Amino acid sequence: MADRLIITLAQLNQQVGDLAANAASVRRVRAEARDSDLIVFPEMHLIGYPPEDLIQKPALIERAAQELEKLARETADGGPALLVGSVFVRDGALHNGVALLEGGRIAAVRFKYELPNYGTFDEKRYFLPGPLPEPVLFKGAMLGLPICEDIWHPDVCRHLAQLGAEIFICVNGSPYEIDKDVLRIDGVAKRRAIDTGIPLAYLNRVGGQDEIVFDGASFVVGPEGALWVQAPDWEEAVIRTEWNRVSVGAGGSRWRCKAGELAEPTEHPEDIYCAMVLGLRDYVDKNRFPGVVLGLSGGIDSAITAAIAVDALGADRVWCVMLPSRYTSQESLDDAAACAALLGTRLDTIPIEPAVAGFSAMLAPVFADRAPDLTEENLQSRIRGTTLMALSNKFGPMLITTGNKSEMSVGYATIYGDMNGGYNPIKDAYKTTVFAISEWRNTRRPKIGLGPDGPVMPERILTKPPSAELRPDQKDSDSLPDYPVLDAILNDLIEQERSVDQIVAEGFDRATVERIERLLHIAEYKRRQAPPGVKLGMRNFGRDRRYPITHGFRTA
Repeated sequence: MADRLIITLAQLNQQVGDLAANAASVRRVRAEARDSDLIVFPEMHLIGYPPEDLIQKPALIERAAQELEKLARETADGGPALLVGSVFVRDGALHNGVALLEGGRIAAVRFKYELPNYGTFDEKRYFLPGPLPEPVLFKGAMLGLPICEDIWHPDVCRHLAQLGAEIFICVNGSPYEIDKDVLRIDGVAKRRAIDTGIPLAYLNRVGGQDEIVFDGASFVVGPEGALWVQAPDWEEAVIRTEWNRVSVGAGGSRWRCKAGELAEPTEHPEDIYCAMVLGLRDYVDKNRFPGVVLGLSGGIDSAITAAIAVDALGADRVWCVMLPSRYTSQESLDDAAACAALLGTRLDTIPIEPAVAGFSAMLAPVFADRAPDLTEENLQSRIRGTTLMALSNKFGPMLITTGNKSEMSVGYATIYGDMNGGYNPIKDAYKTTVFAISEWRNTRRPKIGLGPDGPVMPERILTKPPSAELRPDQKDSDSLPDYPVLDAILNDLIEQERSVDQIVAEGFDRATVERIERLLHIAEYKRRQAPPGVKLGMRNFGRDRRYPITHGFRTA
């Protein structure tokens, strides 16, 4: 019976569907951590998570099995054993599981029992749950191997404890949400450890996958609820943990992890900003774009988006373009130029007035008996969108869009105009959040940022009233409630799913709430055509919130 184990937790990024790259990362860590007894990799590491309908391709499942067999054979060299997540087929059904690779073979496989089917998760669409898992004997230690959702409910850990598990090793693909790190540790892992009296190692992946971002932040907790190890968030990390069997009363023993690094978690709002940076970085790099292009208007949304892009990719991969019209103020021109200078990006100016004049002349015979209205305003936005897409097509950088969640909620965005783009870093950030992260970034540099240490935008961008500048003296407040009011109502309608009556009871004006609810519903068709963006909260537009475009229900 062993009395000491070295268990290495490999907090890694994954490439969904790139089996060779994911297997290569397993080999790289194994080569670097040769003194380990066991190296653990995140949930479905070989496939990448979440694979969505890619998992339904038989070729992917077959190749995953082949890669897993190769990795298993390589453990015949006497080096570290591996715990690798993948997809498995049993009796014609797919399972999300982990395999222990040891001594040149697949020594054990355990399947996920609790399949999440809410928010970002659709696991019941793809997998069948496994039976309640049994512990795995490894070098004299009984390992319980719950997978992600398995520890969010008590049954699996209690079952494993009853069968003699001594250490829980939980592999995860747990996406970032605001304040979720506290929930994972205090609300879930510590409860399972205290409830069973068994220490728990929690390994999470890190990196962006389309809308979802994984923050890492792996940890180990003891049976009394003590935090023994805390890995950094937002970065890959290979964490070596040392476990020793210690004697307890009446001739018994239990495993303890030697206290290790206790990295400080990223505080708010830096955590939100890091999620945006990492989400954009991985989306651009994994899809092999050379860089990004965006419209820089002199307003706060485009300024913070440009800063996120520079922090994600570096200034040399970010191209900013000012697209002034007759309504663009000199103040906006100056602020855009100052912002680009602070960030160190390229800035080109392409006036749109020739195109506006051309469209006006072209449409004049049809519009002759109609006064100018929203149509002419939207035309400017669509000309800008077309121009930016032309630059993207001609030179290759991906166009990123700059609309915040407040605007996307109520349709205060122009489809085929400022909604054009391949990705939107601030899509799930309300306008009040945009102000908060902009003020923060103007005085601090994020831990994973590649941008400058100093300010990233002139102070005036933070203080001037928001405006789309599509007509003389236009302000956002001409069309919308003040953003603190609007965002509070939207949070109630979207995140909390409250009714008009419930929101009015909180002190909001009924007519305003009814109008916002109506705008929220009728803008659904626009959001269906919007680019993906980083998920920050519990109900983003996309994977989390799936409303029909056509429906007649209102809570008023």
